[in-house]
Amino acid sequence: MHSSATDRPDHGTTLAQLLALIAAGTLDVVVAPCGTGVPVSDVVLHDTGEERDEEAWAATGLVLLAVGVEVASPEAVDVLRAADRAGAAAVVMRRGARGPRTVLLEAAERGRTALLTRRPGQGWTEVLGQLRTALVHSVAGRSEGAAGVDGLRLGDLSGLANTVADLVGGAITIEDPQSRVLAYSRMDHEPDPMRRLTILGQEVPRWRVVELRESGFFQTLWNTDDVVRLPADDRYAERLAVAVRHGSEVLGSIWAATDGRPMAEDAVAALRTAGRAAVPHLSHHRTWGRAAARSREGAVHALLAGSAQAAHDVGIVRGRPYAVMVAEVYDGREPAPGDVGQRVLDVLALQAAAYRPGCVPARSGPRLYVLVPAADGETDPARTLLATARAVPRGAVFAGTGPVVADLSELPASRDAAELVVRVLRERAARLPAAGAGSAVASYAEVAAEAAVLRLLDRVEPLWEELSGPVHAMLEHDRAHGSRYGESVAAHLDAFGDTAEAARHLNVHANTLRYRLRRARELFGVDLTDPAVRLLADIGLRLGSRTR
Repeated sequence: MHSSATDRPDHGTTLAQLLALIAAGTLDVVVAPCGTGVPVSDVVLHDTGEERDEEAWAATGLVLLAVGVEVASPEAVDVLRAADRAGAAAVVMRRGARGPRTVLLEAAERGRTALLTRRPGQGWTEVLGQLRTALVHSVAGRSEGAAGVDGLRLGDLSGLANTVADLVGGAITIEDPQSRVLAYSRMDHEPDPMRRLTILGQEVPRWRVVELRESGFFQTLWNTDDVVRLPADDRYAERLAVAVRHGSEVLGSIWAATDGRPMAEDAVAALRTAGRAAVPHLSHHRTWGRAAARSREGAVHALLAGSAQAAHDVGIVRGRPYAVMVAEVYDGREPAPGDVGQRVLDVLALQAAAYRPGCVPARSGPRLYVLVPAADGETDPARTLLATARAVPRGAVFAGTGPVVADLSELPASRDAAELVVRVLRERAARLPAAGAGSAVASYAEVAAEAAVLRLLDRVEPLWEELSGPVHAMLEHDRAHGSRYGESVAAHLDAFGDTAEAARHLNVHANTLRYRLRRARELFGVDLTDPAVRLLADIGLRLGSRTR
């Protein structure tokens, strides 16, 4: 037995209430011979690798998590019967591909203990944490007396914000300790520009955070359990704020803003109570919300790698056409700094999730992948989303979409094409810095020729590194001395020999460009009147831009 049932609360929480509080789909009820209204006293783990001690289960109302037991395994019946003899409320086993055996279902029907299953992709630690947090929340919710709050599903921050708004009589935002918005209440009329800026940016503007920190407001907020008042001024409406803390740890804060009318007479007391009632919700969000997000993202990446079985965990529809969009954030030619890049991708992920039903974003390091559903006959479903990505501030976004595929097993091909589009945009910006200073987006169809060139260059690159010649000598000189002969030749080739156009791209005088081209011929033998040299120069310069 991994965990003892110490300090078990004596309360009337039922199995049904517990299941209503945890994330939907976490557990499935297979058989409940006494219904789900049976009382629950605690949740414990049992590892089948340990010797079973039925006396340790002898507390009526336990929910037993049978680690390592699958419903189709031979030991499943023994574990269920032992738990039933001990008076357990329920046993949770792992759901397998074959489902429960008939003998297990018959044993469950004859006993009193409910049989539940969890998905194979979820961890026992996550299930244990959700159930125990829900159990504590169920007790705390009744003792707090915050009407409506105790009926919310654990981690339902949007529902919490709307409920608190009704209690307080103001507009509510729930924020983490870094002033990022976790949830906000629905309002017909927003109180002031600050709330609109905060919600649109998904965080309190940095200058406002600095202002509140320097004024000492945050120091007061984080060091008291009471509600702190931020008076109205000529810019913004009055605010009430309360810290949400678990012991000495600050989990976040709840903010109430007036909407031009006085708040409820008991607004301060209601917000104080809401701050205590929010503890399990924010704790659940921080721990299990992130775990669920990681699990969901893992399922998306499994889909993109060719595992169509992951569709169930992602929640997308089989048989519906999809395209894959990929986005990267750059600061000039280099990947954007961590904080900047992550925030831009956060905004893009939010926009993608709201783009259309069934749109699923997933992060992977410096990239954002989005599964975009397509309507019948639609060939470019991400067109508007691409335009949105291009308009995101704070960094250069390179985003591309692959072709629409009819079957989920073809998603890897759409992903590969989308990644190739991003490479085209990135290398285009590297070859022509003046033209590639901002964001760029495209579909695969729009850059198909350049994408084919990149694939050819990938094959040619190993051979090129074994060769030598005028172009190699020129590029080596540029690397060693910081000269710009290669850049000048590339601009000349891209402009089809139009010196004035190439000079404008390089932001130099036409005579300067002519001088560089002449010196490239004199020093290295790069004679651009020779078709073979032009071809080799184009190949070498394209490969050289990757190294730069």
